Amino acid sequence: MPTRFRSLFLSDLHLGARACQPRAVLDFLQAHEADAIYLVGDILDLWHGGQVHWSPVHDAVMSELERRALNGARVVYLAGNHDAALRQPGAARLPDAWELREALVHRAGDGRAYLVLHGDQADSRILRLHAMTRIGSRADALMRGLDAWLGRRLDAWARKGDDSPIRAAIRAFNSLFVMGGRFERRLVALAGAAGLQGVICGHSHKPGLREIDGLRYANCGDWVDSFTALVEDESGALKLVDWSAEAAARPGPVQGIPAEAPAMARSAG
Repeated sequence: MPTRFRSLFLSDLHLGARACQPRAVLDFLQAHEADAIYLVGDILDLWHGGQVHWSPVHDAVMSELERRALNGARVVYLAGNHDAALRQPGAARLPDAWELREALVHRAGDGRAYLVLHGDQADSRILRLHAMTRIGSRADALMRGLDAWLGRRLDAWARKGDDSPIRAAIRAFNSLFVMGGRFERRLVALAGAAGLQGVICGHSHKPGLREIDGLRYANCGDWVDSFTALVEDESGALKLVDWSAEAAARPGPVQGIPAEAPAMARSAG
């Protein structure tokens, strides 16, 4: 029987990108129920300018989320930098039962109020340019493709349980796009300026749950590397759930590429 929570927060699924792990996402969703599901940005990654990787498993993830909404769960999609096209008026073709928001305030069961947003709003101006997102997406896909190619031929790293140099390079490259502590403090400051008790975000692919300057900072993590989600129980307590062990037991990224991208990519351009 699925574990039930008051709220479930997932970010950075990157459905449509090469590195996406839709089987792990689907397994997680089927193992957890919630009254409210917040999709905290970069859920769809269809507008990066390269090949869109899509398969029936990706469709199953979307169908599962749509089913939850039709069965009464609140499903809120908060756009991020990789799905920023959804911020354009008239561009979205999400299920009718979903809400599409830029940011919102979530009031937890214990009365605390949290600012919920993807987090790219706290990037420096140059990193908010769509061109920078495309550059990052293509570089990440290129390095992951090279890592997979080498891994099929030189699997010594995997046998020893060590990280490959290319995966380490991917993390170093991604760290250039997120400013660590400064990024976190900017988001906490946004919440504090609004009189809220904390912030719930994604974007950095660095799961976290801690106090910063007297406010709660909660980062959902991602479903490319960390495989984490943030959950809220009935008392209002927040907790990070680590699904990495389950994800590791599943096959790797789905490489299916359809004849054409899903309708959301075609409509938003």
